[in-house]
Amino acid sequence: MSVSRIPGEYGEKASNLENVPPTLQRAIMRLDFPPSYVGVGIYRLCTDRALRVAAWDKCKHGARRGALVGFVWTCLTYPIQRRFVQLALTHPGSIFSFSYLTRLSAKASDISEETLLGYRLPFSISSYVAVLFLGAQVTTIIHFFLAKNIRVARQRAWDQTVASRGKGPDFWQPYVEEWEFPPMVNEKRWGRLDTIAKTWFWKLIVQKVVLLPLSLYPFVGNFIAAGFKALSTAEYLHTPYFKAKNMTPHQVAVFIEERKWDYRAFGFAAALLEGLPIVGLFFSVSNRIGAAMWAHDLEKRQHWIAEQRLHAQGANGADAEYVTTTDKKVD
Repeated sequence: MSVSRIPGEYGEKASNLENVPPTLQRAIMRLDFPPSYVGVGIYRLCTDRALRVAAWDKCKHGARRGALVGFVWTCLTYPIQRRFVQLALTHPGSIFSFSYLTRLSAKASDISEETLLGYRLPFSISSYVAVLFLGAQVTTIIHFFLAKNIRVARQRAWDQTVASRGKGPDFWQPYVEEWEFPPMVNEKRWGRLDTIAKTWFWKLIVQKVVLLPLSLYPFVGNFIAAGFKALSTAEYLHTPYFKAKNMTPHQVAVFIEERKWDYRAFGFAAALLEGLPIVGLFFSVSNRIGAAMWAHDLEKRQHWIAEQRLHAQGANGADAEYVTTTDKKVD
């Protein structure tokens, strides 16, 4: 059966839902804009007491210890770090120099003369960058104290979200290809890149050496960093989905390639929130909930595609049997 004949196919506008079952119509509309699942995750974590309490109970002790140590670290080092950032921003040879954006006064301490694109700011760029830089450090400190607990909280959030939809392990069925002509992917190249991307050394280089300095650029840095991390973040958040369906690396590569812009859009929104200092830890849990809700809708669509294929095969089989019987009568 041609996938193009299936109403509600991937890429079709959500408004064209005439032949989509009523139970799937809302899911198809949500699938039309994947970043909405990030908001769904935040809403569920804030309003669903079972999800919120389970995550907080697992993380509260480590979060409190980390917040205390981070507060002490902030009080002791903020003046020093702000001065260091101020020097980095004003030095002509520094990679953090914002001469193309800012006009600093002769005295860097004169905050009132600092402007951005000609507009006077209510705060200094150096203070803004220092707060971001210090926030990233405090986030690392809190994450160190949370360690394993936040990973457990994220997994529990996924499991509880799926359970809240009334679904068990049998809900996740084998992968069904939705495209008549799936895109070609270089499985060996994909596997090598995936293996390299998951090594701790590569993560250290990308996240701490490349993306962290980039995120310190005022206003645009977080967006640029989120753009770089978009696809990998979305793939990471859907790892439980791929495992639940027992998908092979090739199937995962094809599945993501078919929905690469959906994954990039969802991953960008998720990475943007997770990249925020301190509160990004909260969003790392809510994003897992949103990813589970997205996986739930994707799986409902997979079920529907499988049913459509089965009915089509049955119809083709009946037609073939009818033709064979007719031929025998003619003979």
